[in-house]
Amino acid sequence: MEKHDVLVIGGGPAAITIAKNMQAKRDIGIIRPEDHSMIYCAMPYVIENLLPYEKTLKKDEIVTETGAALIRDTAVEVDFDNKVVKTLNGDKYTYNELVIAVGASPILPPINGIELENVSTFKSEKDLKKILDIVDSGLESAAVVGAGAIGIELAQAFNERGIETNLIDMMPTVLPNMLDSEMSKEAEAELKDLGINLYLDNKVVELKGEDKVEEVILGSGEAVKADLVIFSVGMKANLDFLTDTDLKLGRDGILVDDQLQTNIEDVYALGDCVQFESGITGDVISGKLATNAVPMGRILANNLLGDNRSYKGFYNGTATKVGDYYVGGSGLTEKKAAEDYDIVSGYAEFTTAFPIMPFSKKVKMKVIVNRENREVLGGQVVSGEPVTDKIDKITMAVQYGIKVDDLLGFSYSSQPYQSFYPAHNLLVKSAEEIVKKLEG
Repeated sequence: MEKHDVLVIGGGPAAITIAKNMQAKRDIGIIRPEDHSMIYCAMPYVIENLLPYEKTLKKDEIVTETGAALIRDTAVEVDFDNKVVKTLNGDKYTYNELVIAVGASPILPPINGIELENVSTFKSEKDLKKILDIVDSGLESAAVVGAGAIGIELAQAFNERGIETNLIDMMPTVLPNMLDSEMSKEAEAELKDLGINLYLDNKVVELKGEDKVEEVILGSGEAVKADLVIFSVGMKANLDFLTDTDLKLGRDGILVDDQLQTNIEDVYALGDCVQFESGITGDVISGKLATNAVPMGRILANNLLGDNRSYKGFYNGTATKVGDYYVGGSGLTEKKAAEDYDIVSGYAEFTTAFPIMPFSKKVKMKVIVNRENREVLGGQVVSGEPVTDKIDKITMAVQYGIKVDDLLGFSYSSQPYQSFYPAHNLLVKSAEEIVKKLEG
């Protein structure tokens, strides 16, 4: 029976981060069920033929070069009393401290026809291979259910391959968890201009076909032709092998404290398989993003080496690309914030470079503030150029409780190729508009 000081179940971003940050300062074993650890967010671009499949596969050396042992197997049972993990191959591993980082898998809704061929989710290497085979065999039509970032990226990939593409969502706008309705207009128009058929404010109620899917039936009564249907509508933590144990589970995953400790001594959990709270409201929210798993991994790695760090919660800064537009959001949307706060919003619209530069593109920002304490609650950006740097600034303002008044004095840089004139800045302009509203 093999023993490791720290045993990690799962081989995704959280596990890799732990191995890289601990760097063999303790004996680490990582049990990974997948053939490869993947760059999941790059998968749509493989479908699009923008990237070769192999580019999404991380090398095993990313783990083994840290000194950690990589165990290619699947954990099927944990005996927490005796500190033993059993695997699918019949092996047993003991530990001093256990880290559960098993991730989450996409869900399929319980509707008629879900069992038909060519109905799939889109998360794993298996999913990618299956969909590539279907597309390369001459796929004519596809439907993507869920107009979040992954759904939109996948719909664009199918469209780019010359496939009749339908994008369906039960919400009235695209990217509803990222953008408020007025900030999503460019993305929606761009999808239509690309030739993607949008069915918004519409629910899938049934799939029809003989053996393979042929039609998607909507709540409106419309029948949408689709030879392939991909659902991107939510995730569920991979916890089936832990449900009959003493480990405390919540609706959205394993329950942990702010140091990622479970209710069982010497057992920790992090990443997509845990339930955690918003860093803003304290309410339980979904945060199944690699950009949440990685900082969790850093914190836990340092704590396992003797530090005393805490994870403060999800802020869910995200971004995507829709045609020629780059869009992103962080913190609370106005719609969500209005459920708990009296809010004020401010806007700014400039260009991505000096307006006199021939390549400058439009960029607009929205910032949402709590009227009571004047702290930033969230923000969104739509631009002709990448926005992650601006989204990260908004996240920092939200995460560290920066007040809108402080943004008025924000010191920024400027250069003709890279920013609007020195006369102004998006974040400062948005803050000025909010302060004017607050002061009546």
